[in-house]
Amino acid sequence: REQLVESGGGAVQSGGSLRLSCTASGFYFSRYCLTWFRQRPGQEREGVAAINYGDDASTYADSVEGRFTISQDNAKDTLYLQMNSLKPEDTAMYYCAADDLRKIYGVWRCPAEYTYWGQGTQVTVSS
Repeated sequence: REQLVESGGGAVQSGGSLRLSCTASGFYFSRYCLTWFRQRPGQEREGVAAINYGDDASTYADSVEGRFTISQDNAKDTLYLQMNSLKPEDTAMYYCAADDLRKIYGVWRCPAEYTYWGQGTQVTVSS
């Protein structure tokens, strides 16, 4: 059974850093796209960063480009999101999601396209 479990959220001050982790189990990963989403209070879920499990190709939302880095440890089946220079507007629930790369290609920002989701981890950035 496929499962994603996030960890690493917390509260930090503006300018600080956090690293989120998402451990996966039950997947055949060579064809999957792994994506971090976030959902701010009262807003829709938005794609933050995505990575192809097979070749490490990655992409970012403009709002986090240069501050966040997505990576993966294939040996541990773990996805990471290193978040630096955090801003209060980064405050949100962060989720990892996964689905077949062939399905997600070109639509990685669209949460409705993903089948598998973690439970989320809260990130709070104070000014």
